[in-house]
Amino acid sequence: MASSILTKKSLTFLENYLNNAAPTGYEWDGQKMWMEYLKPYVDEFITDTYGTAVGVINPKAKYKVVIEGHADEISWYVNYISDNGLIYVIRNGGSDHQIAPSKVVDIHTKNGIVKGVFGWPAIHTRNKGKEEAPKPDNIFIDVGCEDKEGVEKLGIHVGCVITYPDSFHILNKDKFVCRALDNRMGGFMIAEVARLLHLNKKKLPFGLYITNSVQEEIGLRGAQMIADRIKPNAAIVTDVTHDTTTPMIDKKKEGHIELGKGPVIAYAPAVQQNLRDLIVETAEKNKIPFQRAALSRATGTDTDAFAYSNGGVASALISLPLRYMHTTVEMVHREDVENVIYLIYESLLKMQDGDDFSYFN
Repeated sequence: MASSILTKKSLTFLENYLNNAAPTGYEWDGQKMWMEYLKPYVDEFITDTYGTAVGVINPKAKYKVVIEGHADEISWYVNYISDNGLIYVIRNGGSDHQIAPSKVVDIHTKNGIVKGVFGWPAIHTRNKGKEEAPKPDNIFIDVGCEDKEGVEKLGIHVGCVITYPDSFHILNKDKFVCRALDNRMGGFMIAEVARLLHLNKKKLPFGLYITNSVQEEIGLRGAQMIADRIKPNAAIVTDVTHDTTTPMIDKKKEGHIELGKGPVIAYAPAVQQNLRDLIVETAEKNKIPFQRAALSRATGTDTDAFAYSNGGVASALISLPLRYMHTTVEMVHREDVENVIYLIYESLLKMQDGDDFSYFN
């Protein structure tokens, strides 16, 4: 890659987009921001009942290609309010209970955001011989109220969604750090692909559906719905995957993936071989660094939803290496972000509208 793909405008959008909360089931504010950014680069938009947003280029074309990320972030729900005003929670997606104690939270109510904290007994008061670990049934939120009635007066009730307010920053010049990089980075990267196509005046012979799906974190639901709506011929999905070079990760089990070494191309039953080979060839031809990952059975990403929809859709997965998934300090390398964008962009240019490739059959 000769020069940086990302612009000052791109990074400003990324920061604003990441700092906005978009928990599963409540993605619409983030989707509006994403659509506003994408608007100059597409011909039209599609949205569905649950909030998946799709920018379409060349909508009248016979063949349809999807590039996709997911918009939602993990969160918590208020599940129970005790008589002494403490709030107990259940997960909305794969929220990590071990990182919760001492975290500040935003509780989303009809009256706006109410601040709270995940409390935890002080070290002085805990039994040092028998430390109790944080668990989903013992973590709790304190909003400074003395009783249940006080909590309810703030507009908090069972079902209110809870997010972390941790905001975007750049560590050591080239590491992007924030909560919700999984997978707001996917939505950002596919939007950047659309921007590059527009900037470079590239005309694709197929319809391109830039798809920001909802509800991935609770079972790929948004992708399932929108795949049936679009009925694509092919789909390139982007999500995050684990950097396995940090402590306590078994490389023999998880494989060797490293920040800064390039996009990760997946090998899995849901990944169609011809489409994957096209992506690999594109990376090699354009000297884009890449890594490989083998995934047993399911990929665990929206790739599975697209691949097995509509009688089978040729699908591939390009992942962004990430450290500390499902924490508030998720970390990615700027060069990996740029290379994912570049790889998707160049792969689209390599694709043909017709029967030259079996994924269009």
